[in-house]
Amino acid sequence: MVHLMGSIGEAVTHLGHKMVTSCQLCEAVLQRQDVVARLQPFITSTPRSARQAAQHSTERYKRGKPLGPLDGIPVAVKDNFCTLGIPTTCGSKMLQNYLPAYSASVVVRLEQAGAVLVGKTNLDEFGMGSGTIDSTAGPSRNIYRSGIKYKFCGTDRYPTTGCEDGDWYISGGSSGGSALAVASGASFVAVGSDTGGSVRNPASYCGVVGLKPSYGVVPRTGLISLVNSMDVPGLLGRSVDDVATLLGVVAGQDPSDSTSVPSNLQNLKLPESPSLEGVVVGVPKEYYCPGMSPEVVEVWTKMADLMEEAGVQVREVSLPHTEYSIVCYSVLNPCEVASNFTRYTGVEYGMRLESSHSMEAMYALTRSAGLSQVVRTRILAGNYFLLRENRDKYFTKALKVRRLISDDFKQVWSSGVHLLLTPVTLSAAIRYSEFRKMDNRSQMEVQDFCTQPANMAGVPAISIPVAVNPEGLPLSLQLMAPWGQDMALLTAAKWLEQRVDFPHLSIDS
Repeated sequence: MVHLMGSIGEAVTHLGHKMVTSCQLCEAVLQRQDVVARLQPFITSTPRSARQAAQHSTERYKRGKPLGPLDGIPVAVKDNFCTLGIPTTCGSKMLQNYLPAYSASVVVRLEQAGAVLVGKTNLDEFGMGSGTIDSTAGPSRNIYRSGIKYKFCGTDRYPTTGCEDGDWYISGGSSGGSALAVASGASFVAVGSDTGGSVRNPASYCGVVGLKPSYGVVPRTGLISLVNSMDVPGLLGRSVDDVATLLGVVAGQDPSDSTSVPSNLQNLKLPESPSLEGVVVGVPKEYYCPGMSPEVVEVWTKMADLMEEAGVQVREVSLPHTEYSIVCYSVLNPCEVASNFTRYTGVEYGMRLESSHSMEAMYALTRSAGLSQVVRTRILAGNYFLLRENRDKYFTKALKVRRLISDDFKQVWSSGVHLLLTPVTLSAAIRYSEFRKMDNRSQMEVQDFCTQPANMAGVPAISIPVAVNPEGLPLSLQLMAPWGQDMALLTAAKWLEQRVDFPHLSIDS
């Protein structure tokens, strides 16, 4: 039996002992994709190239020369990372027929490590959203309470049946497809992108681990830009160890990315029994905000108490500019979007609508047809903020506030705090019907409240599932660490993971 919900370590052990081949593992994952297809985790499946890569991996294992801890492991990549010869759409009409001439650095590194790319995952158009519902491929539906058969490992106390009224729970966004692929067994690990929480948010809703590395640790080359100063390739897996393994492959400086930095995380391996001896954990009071559900507050308090009982020093801290962070983000995000999206004109690549009137008319027709209202609205807002008469009032002031937010983190770290413990989202996954009651911008302000400050400051952050609520939906918490302390962050996350014993899903395979 192929255990699709197992860890990378277990899969590699099975491969090394000839209990299963890379080809068999690949076929099992492709079959699982068919089972969960109606949840729409993928925009593009890649069975042909996946089978070729799996065959090469199988031959390497036969020779006893696997390339490393990801050789033969099925991985999925968000559809805003360029992949040579494989469509990269960003969930948009504008790029529906775009075939990149090169692969993103993280994709190249995965392929060089022997990983098997099984598909490109769904996302909100160009990563602009918090639900993975605004995609030309259609929305991604959470596997929890979806009607697809699954069980909780070690317990039957939680409901697993589908919603009786036909409604469904969102998977979060914008990397909802990547989180869903991992949670449903359609991939072992996945790559997403995180601009304001786009990896941690769906990881929280889908009950998987989601890491936003320190800015610059993982190169952005080939990640189609949304907000250059905040975009980070993010990593998703069913365990902290799996995410650490993935990070050890993709981290490191890239000469083609001026924002990337040298890293000592290659071949990263976490301790089997991590310790938090001497660690000081801060609980920022500003993260307790209006609209936070009582069950999130309860699990947040419970985990802080658990740490304290284990001898960890836990103290309340203040990040006073947190309340301004989402407003600042709402200005800086569209400003960088407006700059980045001048490239989508229909001239060099992407769709084009012809016009006999003028080049400007062709631009206007193409952008109107190829970009959704959400995208066009952000472009317009960004251009408004960047007007000569508005630049100092909005953009420059937002940059100053961003520095204050970053300074808040630095002051907390300098006070002797090593980690921050916060919620990820304000509630468990919500139903689609409820999510649609608010527009895209309003949802972003709610969904990203606890996550986007980490992007503003460039610090690493991780979402860890810690509990299941009475409705059978996962609840997660977030840890943050100083910039560059990704190893320490993952070690602490593994410590917490081992003590909460979150009931992961089990499927028949």
